[in-house]
Amino acid sequence: MSIMRLDKYLKVTRLIKRRTIANEACDAGRVFVNGKEARASYDVKENDIIEIHMGAKPLKVKVLKVNEYATKENAGDHYIVIE
Repeated sequence: MSIMRLDKYLKVTRLIKRRTIANEACDAGRVFVNGKEARASYDVKENDIIEIHMGAKPLKVKVLKVNEYATKENAGDHYIVIE
């Protein structure tokens, strides 16, 4: 089973465009994993539920797989949008 830092996962899967922005969002308390506020260093695992509260509508996704690399075409295969 693979694990990856939360800020890197958000960037690789293109949920957030840049890793620095992902890091800042975690520091500001806008990212939650499994219902708890998460730091950028949190190790993302399969089946984690990630909530991102940026913009008007929060985004909630379930992690399907954790992979070091993702292309633009297959980035969406790493997660499924829940709400």
